[in-house]
Amino acid sequence: MNSIPLIFNEHQIQRVIIGGKTGSVNPKFDISVILLNETGPQFHTVLLENLISCGFKSIISVEPNNENCNIENISKKYPAVKFFVPLEKTTDGELINACVNEIDSKFFLVLRDSLYIPSGFLLENMAENLVSENLFCLVPRLLSKSGESVFMHILPDVYKGHFSMEAVSSVSDMSPTVFPFDYIGLYNREKFISTGGFDYTISSHYWQLADLSLRAWLFGEKIKITTRFFITYKKEVPVLEHSFDLSYLRFYLKNVLPRVKNGCAFISNFSFFTFFRHSSCGFFESLKQFKNAKKWVNSNQYRFSFDLQGFLESWKI
Repeated sequence: MNSIPLIFNEHQIQRVIIGGKTGSVNPKFDISVILLNETGPQFHTVLLENLISCGFKSIISVEPNNENCNIENISKKYPAVKFFVPLEKTTDGELINACVNEIDSKFFLVLRDSLYIPSGFLLENMAENLVSENLFCLVPRLLSKSGESVFMHILPDVYKGHFSMEAVSSVSDMSPTVFPFDYIGLYNREKFISTGGFDYTISSHYWQLADLSLRAWLFGEKIKITTRFFITYKKEVPVLEHSFDLSYLRFYLKNVLPRVKNGCAFISNFSFFTFFRHSSCGFFESLKQFKNAKKWVNSNQYRFSFDLQGFLESWKI
């Protein structure tokens, strides 16, 4: 497993970028859209047109690397859209990191082509809420294609003395949530970069989301859900698998083991044996990962506002 990245977007993925040089002529919002697509652009032209009509500052459409897609021709039809094609297999989080480097707006909205996005769907006060509440991310309410609430309100919990997370469907406006379900949300770009973005070494979507978001909370940021803005899935709601694999171990090292004392975060050497009991690796690989995590925590020692225990106590308050 690669070392924990110490800076934002440390790993540069190979990609091709086509179009998007013009941008929006008269943007209504200082917001860019990052659209994650499972299908080629010929299948979501209506979605692109709806997004263009909303008045975003810029739109990046992340397309699958498919030889059957003639992106150059489609980019001529939509010159304001920047088409981003990764040339290697990677995670959604790393794709978002790379796209954030391509925009200069204060905020960015992550969406998917599996969502129904009508023209003019964005409420103007969403960005205002993000600013007034000083949030890291504002998450829309998500509905299934049958109109039922998605279990996307993520709450912290302690089960048998261990940290866990529970997903529920009930939510009130501006409720805190541990992380944005399926990456979907309106993010503060500056906060996102300063927090380090998504960890590309974590391959699990669930633990990659949990890692960045819990890290943001531990760094003193906030993530909330607004019920005044909702989006509906056109397809089945994705199931986020969260098996206790290598991705979980990295999450555990970065978010569960650190302690904060006198405003400084650290990982005690004695906690190695606690980690080793959770680890599926051998002794020497576990020791390597542990030392790597200590190095990462040391480089961010003054960023932590809480350790996990402090976070759980503040959540109850």
